Amino acid sequence: MSAESIVIIEDDSAIRSILSITLKGAGFAIVKEAETGDEGLRLVKELKPSLVLLDLMLPGIDGFTVCKKIRESPETASTPVIMLTARSEEEDIVRGLECGADDYITKPFSRQVLLARIRAVLRRPQSRKDESSTEFDGLTISDDSHKVTLNGKTLDLTGSEYRVLSLLISRPERVYTRSQIIDLTQDPDKIVTDRAVDVQIVGLRRKLGSWAKHIETIRGVGYRFQP
Repeated sequence: MSAESIVIIEDDSAIRSILSITLKGAGFAIVKEAETGDEGLRLVKELKPSLVLLDLMLPGIDGFTVCKKIRESPETASTPVIMLTARSEEEDIVRGLECGADDYITKPFSRQVLLARIRAVLRRPQSRKDESSTEFDGLTISDDSHKVTLNGKTLDLTGSEYRVLSLLISRPERVYTRSQIIDLTQDPDKIVTDRAVDVQIVGLRRKLGSWAKHIETIRGVGYRFQP
């Protein structure tokens, strides 16, 4: 049995039942269900779960609002949230990610994909604030010196490229929209477009060579670091 606990916030009883059976069958011992956003927020506050599966289209307060409230509370701010949505429109996915969701799954989905996404998010390091350097697959990022080496060779990255790479690798599997990358890595006094982010990614991939396979494009949404 897994020690992780999961809260399902979904108004469709059939889908809730399928999710609950799937998770319990996969070894998650604590699985709680909520039909509304308000009920879900109460469960999240009480249980402080390892992860939340959150439907976007809920009666009363919708999933976007629920996600914002989870992020606004210091007690649950770091709780991973995976969106469940019947819509695949880019604007819904982008809006959900900008509200603070860690990943998304569009309905209908396979049980294998669902479990793989959940396990990937749960494997993600919760914080890297205390680490002075990050290493992965021959790449080392030094937070103190802002130096990046690949297999012992120093890479000549621009300041923006360094910040984008550092952001992506700090949260494995986390999808960042282009606007989030701009907000978190760029000078607020400068006007930076989505296209500029794409150009920085192209530059990073060129300098990283074959290592760039770990930077994955999520079509219509943004980018993520894929271990």
